[in-house]
Amino acid sequence: MEEQELPYVLIATIGGIDGVLEDHVEFLKKHFNLITMKQFHEHKSHLSEKIKAIYMWWNKPVANQELLSSLPNLKVIATGGAGVDHLDLKLISSFGVKVANTPFAVSNATADMGMALMLASARRIVEGCQIAVSPNTEYFAADWMGDEVTGATLGIIGMGRIGYKVAQRAKAFEMKILYHNRSQRKEEEEQAVGAIYCKNIDDLLLQSDFVMLCVNLTPQTEKLIGKKELEMMKPTATLINISRGLVVDQDALVEALQNGVIKAAALDVTYPEPLPRNHPLLTLKNIIITPHVGGSTTKSCRLMMENMVESILATLNGLPIPNEVNPPK
Repeated sequence: MEEQELPYVLIATIGGIDGVLEDHVEFLKKHFNLITMKQFHEHKSHLSEKIKAIYMWWNKPVANQELLSSLPNLKVIATGGAGVDHLDLKLISSFGVKVANTPFAVSNATADMGMALMLASARRIVEGCQIAVSPNTEYFAADWMGDEVTGATLGIIGMGRIGYKVAQRAKAFEMKILYHNRSQRKEEEEQAVGAIYCKNIDDLLLQSDFVMLCVNLTPQTEKLIGKKELEMMKPTATLINISRGLVVDQDALVEALQNGVIKAAALDVTYPEPLPRNHPLLTLKNIIITPHVGGSTTKSCRLMMENMVESILATLNGLPIPNEVNPPK
């Protein structure tokens, strides 16, 4: 019996800055014929009709009108991570193409990152490390202080998968947990982590020592935190963003940090990424910025890859698609 040809799947490239991880290639090749964008452009006439799926890693390849139009038999785009703000879902849906993401794969790693940023900011870990390793350091100052996380009030904005996992971790630090969400969690879920629902975001901002953003980026959440919201926060409070850069008005944040409106910020996401090297946020001492690595652990990336493979195979075999992203209504 003739062996069935593996499905053709389009990828950006292998390795490098934004290519498919080399450690994943062997597993992927067991299931797919991988076609890089370079190969696709060189053999477009031969490959256009063969490609059935796009494996989108680090938001590449970009699924724009031109690419979608050149893939008449495309069935599905599988993208890594939870956010889909890099995709034009309406456009993709108009081509009859399905979309799947990997929200469960990154939730633990991203929640860990939120806690790491909160602790690093509160205890001034980055600044402390710089002092400890500096060739100019002759003594450690006795009055060099940080803030305690244990027993502090954490306000979580966005109590989905990641937000709830942050709450589970914060409970172990005996934090008072407030949350704001589109809808209130079930009573038993609230009780399990000791979380109190704030229907009005203002109530959360006024009370919290740490405010952590865990929302998806939507038209409703773009610049959710602006000048008005920052001014509501305590002058001793810290803003932590593990969602998307556009959820915060960065100009307002610069002003708030410069003028002591809030104490500090810790960001895993900015807009754009990376920031221009002359951006004022990069000059401030009361901020920590990491390069959008919330979901970047060896374990979560492997799980993402496996989830994406599962979704592609399910689509091509006419089965229900795990983690299918519904197109906008």
